[in-house]
Amino acid sequence: MSIPTFGAGTFRLQGQVVIDSVRNALELGYRAIDTAQIYGNEAEVGQAIAESGVPRSELFITTKIWVDNYADDKLVPSLQESLDKLRLDAVDLTLIHWPALGKGVSVEAAVTTLARARQQGLTHLIGVSNFNIADTGLAIGAVGKDAIATNQIELSPYLQNRTLVAWLREQRIPVTSYMTLAYGKVLSDPVIMEIASGHQATPAQVALAWALQLGYAVIPSSTRRENLASNLKAQAMRLSADDMARIASLERNGREVSPAGLAPQWD
Repeated sequence: MSIPTFGAGTFRLQGQVVIDSVRNALELGYRAIDTAQIYGNEAEVGQAIAESGVPRSELFITTKIWVDNYADDKLVPSLQESLDKLRLDAVDLTLIHWPALGKGVSVEAAVTTLARARQQGLTHLIGVSNFNIADTGLAIGAVGKDAIATNQIELSPYLQNRTLVAWLREQRIPVTSYMTLAYGKVLSDPVIMEIASGHQATPAQVALAWALQLGYAVIPSSTRRENLASNLKAQAMRLSADDMARIASLERNGREVSPAGLAPQWD
């Protein structure tokens, strides 16, 4: 099993809003849906999936273990609770959401317990999220790099994370990009807008195509059906070498997500 390169995220979407977003995404052809325990929307995501009529075999569902559930006696029960909310027997991918060393559970212990959950059939793949090089190295030491299906990290034209990405490529660990549009900030960037105009595309399509062309999986979210449909078209775009170079020049360490007490020392 491999990770789909294009999916729908659900971060910050709640209640009927997330039900509608997931329903629209599935109707439009999305088959990968990303959620997390801390998002507080697993039950609504599960409802939308159940009501969609899409066969389970066609779907790829990801959730993430929250930091309060890393302990040996909490992780598996919390994942079972997530499965109940999602109305699934197993998810396709489960991630350790943050390294969160201050929570008293080591990276090695958390990842090892997650690997046990996989052995129990609760998740098909496991991985990490928001891990730097050092923490990913600890995870590799615990379960082996072949067991880590992805590191889901913040990546956008404004935060290109080149050091971490280069290292993950050396380890052959796939990268999933979240916040690829930088909370929408890149959509009004003059360079992105000019490239979009040249391709008769939207700025969002350009940013997503940039990430896809670099080999990342992407999980953009939207509450609007037309934007979900438009984003899908990024898969068919091909940016030129000049386009990619111009976007590369936009790097500004523009990190949007770095919660105190959870985030590692970034590379």
